[in-house]
Amino acid sequence: MLVPAEAVAPVTPHDLHGSGGGPTLELIVVIAAAAAIAAYAGAVVVSRRRGRPWPLSRMVLWSAGVVAATVAVVGPLASATHESFVAHMWSHLLGGMLAPLLLVLAAPVTLALRTLDVTPARRLSRLLRSLPARFVAHPVTALALSAGGLWLLYVTPLFEAMRADPLLHLIVHAHLLAAGAIFTAAIVGLDPRPHPYGPVLLAVVLAASLASHGILAKFLAAHPPGSVTPAEAQAGAQLMFTAGAWIEAAIIVIFCARWYRAAAPDRSPRRVRPSSLSRRT
Repeated sequence: MLVPAEAVAPVTPHDLHGSGGGPTLELIVVIAAAAAIAAYAGAVVVSRRRGRPWPLSRMVLWSAGVVAATVAVVGPLASATHESFVAHMWSHLLGGMLAPLLLVLAAPVTLALRTLDVTPARRLSRLLRSLPARFVAHPVTALALSAGGLWLLYVTPLFEAMRADPLLHLIVHAHLLAAGAIFTAAIVGLDPRPHPYGPVLLAVVLAASLASHGILAKFLAAHPPGSVTPAEAQAGAQLMFTAGAWIEAAIIVIFCARWYRAAAPDRSPRRVRPSSLSRRT
C-alpha cells in the first residue's frame, strides 16, 4: 500500500538525534559525569584523611565544570543545537570554553598525585613527562588543537554532519572540551608542569587565540556554515564574540595576575633569628 508523500512527516535533525541512539549516549554521558564528580570528591576525602587539606572551592569548580560540559551535550540545550545555531553556540561556550577553564582551575592532576598510591602516581608523573605529552601540552600545539579544531568544524562539512549524527556530535564536543582544557592548562594551569614555558611565549599564544576567536566570529557572520540562515549566523556569531569575550577576559586576568606575582620581588618581612636578638640585648 502506497502512502501519499504529503502524509509523511519530514525528518528533522532532532528526530535523528532521538532515533540514532541519542538517549543511550546521553545516559552514558550522565553516568560518566557523575563518576567524575564522585571520583574527585573521593580523592578530596582521601587527601584530607592523610592530613593534606584540599580547598572546597576547587571541588566546586570541578563539579561546575563537569556540569557545564554535560549540559552542552545532554538535555534540552543539546537537542536544540541540532536545529538552532544560537543554541549550538551556547553549547560551544559551555563545553568548549567555560568547562575547560573550571576544570583546569580545579587542579585535578595535583589532586591525583596526592591521593594515588606510589606506583600509579609515578606512572602518571612519567606519562606527563613523556615526549608525546610534552608535545600535546606545548602552548603552540594546544593552540592548533583548540583554534584549528574550531575553524575545521565550521569551514568543512563536519558541522552539518554532527547536527545529524548524535555520536559524531558527542565526539566533536569531546574534542572541543579536551582541546580547550589542554590550551587553558598551558596558559593558566595550576597543575605541575615538568617543562614550564616563559610568560612571553604564553602571552603571544594567548593573543593569537583571542585574535583567532574574534576573526572566526566575524567569518561566521559573513559566511554561515551549512544550512544556517544569515540571521541565525549573525546572532550566533554575536553571542560567540560577546559571551566568549567574558571567558577570555577571565583567562587574561588570571594570567596577568600570575605573571605579576612571579615577576614581583619578595616583599615579605625578613625574619631575624633569635640568636641575633639575644646578642643585641
